[in-house]
Amino acid sequence: MSGIAYNLQQIKGIVFDLDGVLSPTVIPIDNDGRPQRMMNVKDGYAIMTAIKNGLRIAIISGGSSERIKKRFESIGMKDIYCDVPKKLPVLMEWMKNNNLKKEEVAYMGDDIPDIPCMRSVGLPCAPHDASSEAIEAATYISRFDGGYGCARDLLRQVLISRDQWMVDEKDFEW
Repeated sequence: MSGIAYNLQQIKGIVFDLDGVLSPTVIPIDNDGRPQRMMNVKDGYAIMTAIKNGLRIAIISGGSSERIKKRFESIGMKDIYCDVPKKLPVLMEWMKNNNLKKEEVAYMGDDIPDIPCMRSVGLPCAPHDASSEAIEAATYISRFDGGYGCARDLLRQVLISRDQWMVDEKDFEW
């Protein structure tokens, strides 16, 4: 049973912010001043499983990293938008290009720049440690922090609602 008060069976697309959602809020900086983001392998596995089962998955981030892009491409993600100062136009274009209606999309964000996107989808979500503003905009707040399983939490519940979580041999493979 889902902890999300929404008809998850209608979700066809999920968009994630990067920093604070797919990676923890605190980002170490290397000696050259570049951010060193951490990724949660369980989130990655759930993203890969969702893609295999036909969900459209995207990242829209104000940040940038070629290594991050390569990581998500390696698990099958194609829609990765980085260096995006205004996320809403990118979200709306992605929805249009994928023929997705508002009620068919979930967006998980953790801070103020995500709120316009959260207000423009059917299921706005936030990690447990999101800003108070993002939590107020969210319909669903994960019990997991950003970078520590919040993406898997959402994806798992959506896939369970569609009878697509751990039901096929392919679900037990990378």
